[in-house]
Amino acid sequence: MSEIKNYLGIDWGEKRIGLATGDNEVKLALPLTTVGSLAEVIRIINEEQSDVIVVGDPVKMSGATSNNPQWLSFIAQLKEKSGKPVELVDERLSSLAADALGGAANETAGRDEIAAAILLQQYLENT
Repeated sequence: MSEIKNYLGIDWGEKRIGLATGDNEVKLALPLTTVGSLAEVIRIINEEQSDVIVVGDPVKMSGATSNNPQWLSFIAQLKEKSGKPVELVDERLSSLAADALGGAANETAGRDEIAAAILLQQYLENT
């Protein structure tokens, strides 16, 4: 049997960062919390003993890659400061899916956490 790994899913936003957690044994992603900074993400990576970080890649509906400088900076700093492998997953429509699951747009904390769980669940199902 392979080693159990803990995963942290991240739905990055300029104002809020939704987080979810899961592992490769149960393969079930659960919403965790919403934070506002990279420092808080790093703290949670350490608290949750995350082995792999899964981040939503803001691919445009056309399939073009986003060149948002803030997102690119976040990813670079996340890799450097966490020292963990960072995997990217297509996040198109994850916020709409989160809304459909009860994370209404006016309940932004819930929406961001649910979107992170959707991203992580997609990754866990495909690994």
